[in-house]
Amino acid sequence: MSNATVDLAVVPVAGRGTRLLPLTKSQPKEMLPVGRKPVVQYVVEELVRCGIKRFLFITGPGKTAIENHFDLNPELIQMLRETGKEELLKELSFERAEVDYFYTRQRRQLGLGHAVLCSAPMVKDQPFVVALGDSIIGLQAQSDVVRRMITLFEAESADAVIAFETVPREDVVHYGIAQPVGNDLENGKEYFRLAGIIEKPTPEDAPSCLAVAARYVFRPAIFDHLRRTPPGKGEEIQLTDAIQRMIEAGGKVLGIRLPPQERRFDIGNFDSYFRAFLEFALADEECGPGLRQFLKRLLEGQE
Repeated sequence: MSNATVDLAVVPVAGRGTRLLPLTKSQPKEMLPVGRKPVVQYVVEELVRCGIKRFLFITGPGKTAIENHFDLNPELIQMLRETGKEELLKELSFERAEVDYFYTRQRRQLGLGHAVLCSAPMVKDQPFVVALGDSIIGLQAQSDVVRRMITLFEAESADAVIAFETVPREDVVHYGIAQPVGNDLENGKEYFRLAGIIEKPTPEDAPSCLAVAARYVFRPAIFDHLRRTPPGKGEEIQLTDAIQRMIEAGGKVLGIRLPPQERRFDIGNFDSYFRAFLEFALADEECGPGLRQFLKRLLEGQE
């Protein structure tokens, strides 16, 4: 097994975002604003703080706005300087991060597993992170769960480490759900070993209420399992099915639980998007206090 430091993240951003139409008709859902930033910028900034230096975006049709967002824009910088708006340059500081960006296309919409498999020619034999581009971890992305996952991955010589969050039992039908080994959840540790993982089970069949939380660390062995994984639910190649094959082949797959202060903000539908935008806006240092007072008056019928 390679002991190379994990500094590469694969970020799938090829989904069509149909549950957010018409917002996503002409712009990627990953570029929707949450507070002051687009979703995918929070994802990148979180990972940069966790030591990631290289990003491979798995894109699709209509996703060029993501590439444009992370490109340097010297014309914009010059315009801000010439018009006396230098104070706004700090808002573009993410452009100057010491990281590299790469892009490849998922030419067919065949599921998350297929999107990850599209990264294989670049990833080759390196361990890597997978971070879903439509999910923010922690308010204002103040999370270092990926750093903890990488540390655990290396310390335990794991084949995969997956982040999980506790969800209501009626919601397990929307997620990949963990089946922990024995009494691992009661051992007092932050992590547990997986005996299995099930894609979108019914509440009656779910082995737990621990749902995959959009962050993974893998050895490249996952690619072999993805190549052997037939289409599952929705006729898509499910990443959870490949992880289950890895477990069945004797792979060491660990789960790590998100603490309450690092919960997942899933920008996948209007309900979760509205809630995330509102919570991030209320936490804004400049505008949050005034917005809070406005909402209070609005809810009391004074506006």
